[in-house]
Amino acid sequence: MPKRLFWIWLGIFWIFPSSTTPILSADCANTDCCADMICDLSTVRYGLSGVHPTLDDFWDGRAEWVMTRADVGLPIGESDTVLLANGVYRSYLHASFQSAGVIDSCGEPVAFPGCLTIWESRGGEQFALTSRVCQIPCGQCPCSDQRDHHGYTIHNTRAAAQQYPRVAYDGEMWYMAYEWHSQVILRRSADGLVWSDWRYLVVPGGTYPSSLSACSPTERIGAHPHIRGQLEDCLVGAPPGIYVDGDLLYVFVASGSAPAHMRCYVGDKYADLGAMRQCNTDPLFSGAQTYGDVTLFGADANPYFDFRYISSAEVIKVGERYYMFYEGIRGPSQLEFGRDNQFGLGLARSVGNTIDGEWEKFPNNPILGDMRDDWGVGHADVLVINGQTVMYTSTSQTTRGKYVLQWK
Repeated sequence: MPKRLFWIWLGIFWIFPSSTTPILSADCANTDCCADMICDLSTVRYGLSGVHPTLDDFWDGRAEWVMTRADVGLPIGESDTVLLANGVYRSYLHASFQSAGVIDSCGEPVAFPGCLTIWESRGGEQFALTSRVCQIPCGQCPCSDQRDHHGYTIHNTRAAAQQYPRVAYDGEMWYMAYEWHSQVILRRSADGLVWSDWRYLVVPGGTYPSSLSACSPTERIGAHPHIRGQLEDCLVGAPPGIYVDGDLLYVFVASGSAPAHMRCYVGDKYADLGAMRQCNTDPLFSGAQTYGDVTLFGADANPYFDFRYISSAEVIKVGERYYMFYEGIRGPSQLEFGRDNQFGLGLARSVGNTIDGEWEKFPNNPILGDMRDDWGVGHADVLVINGQTVMYTSTSQTTRGKYVLQWK
């Protein structure tokens, strides 16, 4: 080889190494990477070979989700997992005495669905409960459902609905949103373990009658062919999502039903958590406008999978866009069935480079199989680790597993 060509070849090799080792930016040189905080796809660069697909690639049809582990030990529900700097995967998840032997800080069994618990893993393949006591202690004994979001009710019965936690971390402070009886509760923490007192996102919230407070068309609960006698006709509630973007804190909620809508609230992350305002764009996007033909089920009914509810937002930034995983629920498949039994995992993304703006839904929703009776599949828990996109969600009605985004 002539010397000149050799040096040109050597220079190209030096600039574009042929290994699969990621070349990380300064922001991503540590292992503290997760969907909500330090490391996202926009801060990871790779050489010419071995690059992992991103959500952009999935949207354009070049990548797919592949299950790599059917059961990671997490109970069915909505987990939110963070990879800490020490290499430990910390997962926030509600659990009860029924699901995991959990008791409250006063020593009493926690009712189903449960209270906030923490699960940990080395490697992200198998998780274990760190303590069988609720993470947030009660204000006093006995625990009160109204004050502590699990414990005794005013009717002297046991209840617990401190559920569907979502967390976000900005490098200094942790923020959490969770559901309590369909209302959205907010807290903050310096370490992700000891949490502040709670604030309502909005009052009134959850489901409520318009006689209590008038609601907008976006908040209105419409007619469903298989639901009768529902007294509440307004909805602004959980399960929520949460995301920190610079100095702004965003919270995502279900707004209205039949048809359903995704709404966001925004505020200064340093300010009072109870003082957030509704986003200018409302809703961000909406679900199917009708239930569809009542004789359609499964794959045939996929276009209507998000008619009744849209909730459980999981937001990740990829380049200049924001992607959102969400739970879509069509509702019960027959009259007086007693519960929802048609679920799917949806995906949407911002059209531009802002959360508070126009969004578009993935044209082939739902993204993880056809609509089915699986109440955990829509609760996606997504991380980006050294460029690889990983998702925890249900793999059956009784197991929660791990998926990885891979090239087709």
